[in-house]
Amino acid sequence: MSHIFKKVSTVLVLLLVGIISSNAQDNMVDKIIAVVGNQVILKSDVENKFIGLQAQGYTSGSVDLKTEIFEDLLIQKLMIAQAQVDSVEVTDQEVEKELDRKLDMYIQRIGSKEKLEQYFNKTLLEMKNDLRDDTRDERIKEKMQAEITKNIHITPAEVREFYSSIPSDSLPIIPGEIEVQQIVKYPQISAAEKDRIRTKLRGFRDRVAKGESFATLAVLYSEDPGSAQRGGELGLTPRANLVPEFANVAFNLKTDKVSKIVQTEYGFHIIQLIDRKGERINVRHILLKPKIEEEKRQEAIKQLDSIADLVRNKKMEFEEAAFYFSGDKDTRNNGGLIVNPYTASSKFEKDNLPPEIAKQANNLKTNEISSAFLDVSGGKESYKIIKIKSETKAHKANLAEDWNQFENMLKAKKQQKILNKWIKEKQINTYVHMDDSFKNAKFRFKGWVK
Repeated sequence: MSHIFKKVSTVLVLLLVGIISSNAQDNMVDKIIAVVGNQVILKSDVENKFIGLQAQGYTSGSVDLKTEIFEDLLIQKLMIAQAQVDSVEVTDQEVEKELDRKLDMYIQRIGSKEKLEQYFNKTLLEMKNDLRDDTRDERIKEKMQAEITKNIHITPAEVREFYSSIPSDSLPIIPGEIEVQQIVKYPQISAAEKDRIRTKLRGFRDRVAKGESFATLAVLYSEDPGSAQRGGELGLTPRANLVPEFANVAFNLKTDKVSKIVQTEYGFHIIQLIDRKGERINVRHILLKPKIEEEKRQEAIKQLDSIADLVRNKKMEFEEAAFYFSGDKDTRNNGGLIVNPYTASSKFEKDNLPPEIAKQANNLKTNEISSAFLDVSGGKESYKIIKIKSETKAHKANLAEDWNQFENMLKAKKQQKILNKWIKEKQINTYVHMDDSFKNAKFRFKGWVK
């Protein structure tokens, strides 16, 4: 949304808007309310975002909230129309990566994948499908903005001048930030437990072969809470949305056939093909999650506590220990440093740390290492130790500590000026037609009504 929205409730509102609005759409009488170039804006586009934003406690600044939503959509469609002319494109892989980033952020915030699915009463795949079109449009808009403003340059002298222009009493308070490293251990699953799960799934396969309903078995036994209530059905899903081990088997099935047992990071599955359309597929699955024995949990804890002692006694650097011992593929190669999905940097405000890590971090000083602790975020049981790499306290912004922030503020100001000029120019030469209900609205840019 545009810069004048004021946040009064929670983060990640755009994620929530997309999901909440998709639930409302079926009950809405729709019509076209604007055309920008060859891009259409529907009444439901505005109403859905309005419902979602209201549900999250958002308010508008000096203009009507629906007007601001509508104008944001006009700007977005203006940029998408121009992107087609300039051959600015977004790949499916880019969209999927952004969807994963959005959902990972909210999983961190809410605590686990299962809690997120329970909150919205949708599977992760359904949430991705709800968000995909909006995410693609947002990425195209972002690429166009980057193209329009690519020639901006900021000099050190400009940053100093910009800083000097801000009255002392208007300088912002910079929140404290923290960098956290981790080493992760996943408790091992015993061979006997894997055999128990496989035996149970083979029994389900045999029962389906003898005529029982796969869907009924999924309702009764599947441990995927999002899909079990629908007979294990995932809905028509692109290959890119499925983990490779699952996709490779599912896309080689024939209709109504049941797969061999498939192991993924989520557990063990059997899959039944319902339908396939090109690179999209609809399947049912039954998921069983192996139970972890207490002995294996204690092994993971002892291993981590031993690693922590090695680091504390200067026999190994934390970064080296992360590389050799951590089971987390996303952090082991960068010294265990956790990346903030909100900013793509290693620095977090404490409120934005994953809950269990935040709880541990509150008891540590810089360079201290925690004891081993349980973390079930992401839907998978793991044990971790963490180290505080660096921490800064909240402070009044100043050039010595916050040069990058002031450089970014100045850059954003210049970008907005260029974007405003670009919008006004494109309004003149782009076909825009809108419904009479918005023609008297108070827009920020006056050139929409012709």
